[in-house]
Amino acid sequence: MKESLNNSLKIALIQSTLHWENPLANREMFANKIERIGESVDIIVLPEMFTTGFTMSPSNIDKNEGLITLAWMKKMASTHNSAIVGSIVFHEDGKYYNRLFFVEPTGDCQSYDKRHTFTLAGEDREYTAGTDRLILLYKGFSICPLVCYDLRFPVWSRNTENFDVLMYMANWPTPRVNAWDALLKARAIENMVYCIGVNRIGEDEVGHKYPGHSSVYDPLGKLVVLSEKEETSIVEVFKNEIDVVRDKLRFLDDSDEFSLLN
Repeated sequence: MKESLNNSLKIALIQSTLHWENPLANREMFANKIERIGESVDIIVLPEMFTTGFTMSPSNIDKNEGLITLAWMKKMASTHNSAIVGSIVFHEDGKYYNRLFFVEPTGDCQSYDKRHTFTLAGEDREYTAGTDRLILLYKGFSICPLVCYDLRFPVWSRNTENFDVLMYMANWPTPRVNAWDALLKARAIENMVYCIGVNRIGEDEVGHKYPGHSSVYDPLGKLVVLSEKEETSIVEVFKNEIDVVRDKLRFLDDSDEFSLLN
């Protein structure tokens, strides 16, 4: 049993509509969705800004909501014995961040601030961009969690630390869904990883429509899961499949070396 757990991760992708700028309603909604998963999973992945929608008015959100949601994530992770990951509006030291939290059942948590704030929507004017990438180890898998617009920048996503899984949480709109699909597949192929994208669905209060298309691609770019409706998808990823592909093809060994300057 222990060996099986080390070799695989079972991951739940929750693709959902969101209540606009209403953290309490969203927490209640996701608590119900998590309760209905109905089987044991290792990680539960939520969309970007899962308590508010992609708001460019963070001052509309109570400054304490970030800490309240983090406490909620810890409770959910402990209750369901699953790690939970997603991003939220977070206020700290007079600044707002689009901050991702990865919370383990033990209560341990790590965070990542979205590096590439979405200038087209003015996110760069409302939220402070992060500077450091997060690579975490969970149940024998090395995971790099990123947020939405980060997907467009392959250098930031590049597998220089030999990680196994890339995860993107998003509010990615319908007009650019072809880019979402293509880039998730590309990130899987070029990094020889499982690439997971969890997007929201539905329409927000400012008229943006979201198609879902939460998906998983394997290290050779084969589509494993694609969701086009409001639902929770469950996928299992395997460490030995990553190792077999990398040992056979060894494409990462031929990559160019460079450093990224902030």
